[in-house]
Amino acid sequence: MRLTIKPVRQLKGQITVPGDKSISHRAVMLGALARGTTVVENFLMGEDCLATVNCFKELGVHIEGPVDGRLTIQGAGLDGLREPARVLDAGNSGTTTRLMLGILAGQPFCSVITGDESLNKRPMARVTKPLSQMGAVFLGRQDNNLLPLAVRGGKLKPIDFISPVASAQIKSAVLLAGLFAHGQTSVTEPTVSRDHTERMLRYFGAEVTTSGTTVTVQGRPRLEGNRLRVPGDISSAAFFMVAAAIIPDSQITLEGVGINPTRSGIIEVLQQMGAQVRLINQRQYGQEPVADIIIAGGELRSTEIAGAMIPKLIDEIPVLAVAAACAKGTTVFRDAGELRVKESDRIAALATELAKFGTAVEELPDGLMIHGGTTLTGTTCRSYGDHRMAMAMAVAGLAAQGQTVIEDAGCMAVSYPGFVDALNKLSVE
Repeated sequence: MRLTIKPVRQLKGQITVPGDKSISHRAVMLGALARGTTVVENFLMGEDCLATVNCFKELGVHIEGPVDGRLTIQGAGLDGLREPARVLDAGNSGTTTRLMLGILAGQPFCSVITGDESLNKRPMARVTKPLSQMGAVFLGRQDNNLLPLAVRGGKLKPIDFISPVASAQIKSAVLLAGLFAHGQTSVTEPTVSRDHTERMLRYFGAEVTTSGTTVTVQGRPRLEGNRLRVPGDISSAAFFMVAAAIIPDSQITLEGVGINPTRSGIIEVLQQMGAQVRLINQRQYGQEPVADIIIAGGELRSTEIAGAMIPKLIDEIPVLAVAAACAKGTTVFRDAGELRVKESDRIAALATELAKFGTAVEELPDGLMIHGGTTLTGTTCRSYGDHRMAMAMAVAGLAAQGQTVIEDAGCMAVSYPGFVDALNKLSVE
């Protein structure tokens, strides 16, 4: 699918963005491991989250829907999953794969998980190594680093794992495996990564404690089915936030967006850059804080984004790089080497594609240096099969002079099937 984007005069109006992808994944997983019925509202109907649903159906969990964002899960309990007859297919979803590996590590049977061409190139040793320390057995390419991976689970022992990087996927995989071990399993990170797993574990009845950058879960909990509403995904909202910030005279409202403090870096950085961002109607959905976000256009200035801020906005860097291209001065992203092992090498991809718009970009080993303030020029660009790259280039196209064409834009459906419709709804030409 090729997508053509034309510049717009302003963005006006209000929309509700789809349910949070990270929370949708975890709602299915913990609903499946709980006893009783779990009802999930505002579930993200994207391809990644549907891959998680399909994996659990293969593991014998009865799931109805999703229909209009509503999912009903008849939980199997910690010991109720069954050996799958087929290979589990995670599609393009790294979250599905890495978190599922933690769950499969605790199962007394054999399973195999794989993904699409892109996912099968992404590193998995970061989770298979600690899970092997707990007692799981893996068989896969490059010393259990690449999919397809065979998993022979069984009796696990708790560990105190020190993660070399701040990664919610690594942390979650170990904590989920810790559910099946007798005793306490802990994960310590260099800085705090997003904490949706910890919040949801507590919501379903697990005993979870946090001290600094260490999270500990008590094994063998009794998880109980629950009802929950998924907040709007701030990573999806980020594309509209940046679009409104870089296009003069714009003002939009994004309703019901999750503002979890481990994910709200996009708000802080846009405010630092001079965007007008306000939060109203703050409330809670279960364990997660939610608000309506009002954002208006303004003259942006450069900033530096590094250190502990990076885990709070790692998925938003592609669209923040577009904001940097439109801001006066030089914006620097550092400590973001994790971007090289996402759906694409996002550092290299951003350097290449933003240059096509006329932006001067320097690629760093762990980030980017973007010299902003030059008017963007419409171009033809690639998505690299990466949903966030495709949507970020669409935002750049809105602010560019002339027409922009994005190749292979169909990958947007991974996280935001209705992105183009929402963009059209807000656009004033």
